[in-house]
Parts: sequence; C-alpha cells; structure tokens
Amino acid sequence: MPAILAQYEGRRDPFTYAKGEALPPVDTDLAALSARIVQSPDIDPDYAPPFRSGFHRKCHDLRRELTGKSEAHFLHALTVSHLRKREVPPHAPALFQRLWAEQGAHLMQQLDLRWQVSAITTFGDHGVTATQRSVGLALNALFGMMKLYETERLFSGHTPDQAFALDRKVKADLPLQMDGFAISGGGLDVNLIARLWQEAETDAVIKPLAHHLLTQVITDPNTLFQRLQTMRKRKERRKNTERTSNIAPVPAACQDLTAETLRWGIVSTIKAPLREIARFAAHHLELGAHALHIHLDAPDPDAHAYLSRHPRIHVTICDAQYWQANGRKRPEQHQLRQAFNATRTLRACKDRLDWLGHIDVDEFLITDRPIQRKLAQVSTKQAVARIPPAESLAPGNGATPNHFKLSHKQAGVPKPVLQDIYPTFGLHLYGGFLSHTSGKVFARTGIPDTRLGIHTLKYLGEEVTNRTKPDGLFLAHFHAASWTEFRDKLRFRQTKGSYRPANPTRALGLSEVLRYLGEEEGDSGLRAFFDEVCSDTPALRKRLSDHGMLLQRDFDLDGAVTRVFGELP
Repeated sequence: MPAILAQYEGRRDPFTYAKGEALPPVDTDLAALSARIVQSPDIDPDYAPPFRSGFHRKCHDLRRELTGKSEAHFLHALTVSHLRKREVPPHAPALFQRLWAEQGAHLMQQLDLRWQVSAITTFGDHGVTATQRSVGLALNALFGMMKLYETERLFSGHTPDQAFALDRKVKADLPLQMDGFAISGGGLDVNLIARLWQEAETDAVIKPLAHHLLTQVITDPNTLFQRLQTMRKRKERRKNTERTSNIAPVPAACQDLTAETLRWGIVSTIKAPLREIARFAAHHLELGAHALHIHLDAPDPDAHAYLSRHPRIHVTICDAQYWQANGRKRPEQHQLRQAFNATRTLRACKDRLDWLGHIDVDEFLITDRPIQRKLAQVSTKQAVARIPPAESLAPGNGATPNHFKLSHKQAGVPKPVLQDIYPTFGLHLYGGFLSHTSGKVFARTGIPDTRLGIHTLKYLGEEVTNRTKPDGLFLAHFHAASWTEFRDKLRFRQTKGSYRPANPTRALGLSEVLRYLGEEEGDSGLRAFFDEVCSDTPALRKRLSDHGMLLQRDFDLDGAVTRVFGELP
C-alpha cells in the first residue's frame, strides 16, 4: 500500500504557473463562454508554444483536443484537471459547481462520454452534498473497474460485444470467497444500477449526468450488462430447446424425389489460389454435383474466367459492389460472410436444387456410394443430413493426403483412448482434432425462415432438430497437409479461425497449448506437437487403426481437373 499511495500521489503534483496565469475566477461569465468557440491553440498567441509553464502546456493540450467546442467546455476541462491535483485553487470546486448548476444542459450536449465520466468522478471528490460525493465515488469505482476488466477481456480473443458461450464456464473459486453470480436468477447487476439511479435522484445537479451515464452503461452493446442479457436469453432459449424440438417443415415435393430426379449442389466462399479452387470444383463435379455456387471472397478475374467456363459452376465475385447490392456492409469476420452467402444461395436455388451442402475449399466429400443416392434415401421427415469430418494426416512429402482420422465419437470409442493415441497432447484435444469436429451439413432447399450457417441449419433462429447422418459419407478435411502449412496459417487460425479460445471444456485446451508452445518453445515445441498429432507416420496410423479411427482414401485431384476442365490452371 505505501508503494501504491506513492504512485497515486506522484500523479497529483500541482500545476506550475507563469506570471499572470491562473484558473479563471469563480464569477466568470459562463453564458458568454458557452456561446464562444475554441480556436486552434497553435494560431492563438496566448496559447501557442513555446510553453511557459505546466499550466500553459495543459491549456494548449486541452484546447487542441477541444477545438470547435465551446469555451465553457474548455473551462470545464481545465477545472476538472485542476481538481485532480493535490493542491487546487481555492475557488476551483465552486467554479465546477457553477458550471454544472448553470450550464449542465449545455455541457451534456458538448461533452463526450469520456469527459462525462471525468465529470462524475470529480463530483466524488468535490461534491457539495453527500449525494454528489457518494454517487460520484460509486460511479468512479464502477467505471474504473469496467476499464480494467474490459481491457483484460480483450486478451480473451472476444470483442466487447461478444457474449461468452454458455458451455465455456470452468469450475473455479472466485476471489475473496465470493459466491458466483447466477446468470439467470441473479440480481446483482440490477441492484447495482437501480441503487445508484435512486441515489442520484435526490440531487438536482448530479442527477442528469448520473442518469445519462447509467443509461449508457445498460444500453451500450459493448458492456458487461448487455452481455449478461444476451447470456440470459441464450440460457432461456436453451431451456426451451431442451423442452421442445425444432422441426423444420420439409416441402411436400420431397416425397416424390428419387435417386434419378434428385439434384444436389454445394455453396462455398473461397479465398485461395485458382489451382486449389479448381481441384475442389473438379472433385465435386466428378462426384455428381449438379451445381457449384462459388463465391470469391476477393476479386480474382482469372479464377472467375477459368471456372465460369463450366456450365455447372456459378461464380460470384464478392467485391464492394456485391455487398452494396445486397444492402449491407461487408462483414469483417469471414465466418459471417460465409453464412450470408450460404443462406442467400439456399434461398435462391430452391427451384433448381433439392439439397445444398455448405463446405470449404479444403474439404472434400468422400462416399462409399453416389451422393445422389444417399440423399434420396434420407427420410422425408429429415431436413438436414450431417457430414462428419475426417481430418487429414500430413504425408510430409508434398503429396496429397490419403489417410484421415476420425474423432473418438465418430468411431464409437471412449474418450480416454485419445491419450493412448496422442500420449503428450491427447488430453488437450477435443476429439483428437485440430479443427472442427461438428462437420458440415446438407440442407434441404425450399424451407422458409431458415439460415444456413457454417455447421448447421437454423429454422426460426434455432438449430434444426430433424436431422440425420447418412452412413458412409464423410468430409475429408485437408486442415494441415504439411508442417509448413500448419506453421504459416497458425497466427491467422489463433486470432480468427479454429484455434481461437472457443467453448473450451478444460482449462488447458488446444488454443492455450499452442499459445504456450509458441511463446515458450517456439518452432521446436510446435513441431513436436505437429509430429505427434498430425504427421502421417506408421505409428500414428496403427494407433488410430487399432481403435477404428482411421480412414484411407486416395485422391486424384489434378487428374480430376484435367478431366473436368481440360487443363490445369
């Protein structure tokens, strides 16, 4: 505490003044100042450098920040700056009180939220009533703690408007022997805001400012209070979902579909070299896809020209004109762009396709029978056909992967086998995978009020429950085909992709392991992880095979490109 107090007091040294400099007197004409505008201090001889004193420098900094605002705003900022010091002019508290008593409405219009917070905390130290001091001190603590925890929260990888997933919670004791807050039934957030609101009501000077700031706290989408509301709604929806199913109505026309008449296609949003796109397209055209809807996430005229030669490929360039035509700003997250394009295609192709799959450019369908026949055998009560993933092992010689691993759930074996297969890292891998274990889906077209996401179909805003998993249909995911690819894509996947902290079921999950290895051991630690988990070695293949978790499938992707397009790009 002595060190904390010394640091605190060190920031409260009073201003120095040159001759003739001082805070304006308490009887300053505030109405006149409210009508005058602050000009740039660099062209004003009274405030331009060189600086004569600390007071002069502060005036210059404030006037540069507040250029275009009123002189009353500047005087308020200057007064607040003085009142933060250990020694202040005797009339400074009275001048601050006059500003808010006489010009409070004007200041509320002029001050941004940062200066409003500064004002309310100043009331805590220099209020003239018990209410002003108590409300000011309480809001000072509230906003100070908000700044601390919101800054720390940025290191979680979540933006301030993103509520945490409900299944992210870990079991741990709170500090100071506090009981945990109940998301659904807890009233701490309400009690905190309501008490401060009622306390402020008894003082006419502080009431407008305090009420305005408390309203901002509970309505700003980036605050804890809004995130808690989101989590409450999610918990309620989850309870309702657990009580009832969400059956998407299958169109009556599906009753008449046969393996000969059914038509299926794929939608994908892609940002990749043309050669990779061509391989992806050729493979699925040879599997019998009736249409491929490829959205180029970045304009690529060569890819557009090459792919558009095929009559079953429909290419959309997702440039600024595309997003403008769809009446929305380009989403920053690629996952949101993918979901938008998939949903838009699902609705647009209802008269041309019966099923639409949503997969990525590094994912390849593998099947033991024609996909058209498999989808025709799906019960007409089902709206979704789920495709489980099979994650590739890296051959390490530049070859196309031909061995793939299943998760323990897909193989029907208990979770502890993961530690046998991956002795060092098995406990920290969900299903033994680096990427998603949810797989992707085929969705029936023509169902109203649906949205096609990355891993699921939603009906009326909730995940569809009438779904099935056809036997013998998998999604070969070329997630990390080589050590070089794994290392080169690591940073992107840690910040924006599948290695972000998301729904961890343990304190040390994949995201934390990779971060630790990168920070503490560098490439050598990451390479040891890759070799154990990803490399296509005889030892790993045997351990997977012993538990029924190994798939083999040979691909001739370049040959498929030649057969479909006539030439390699």
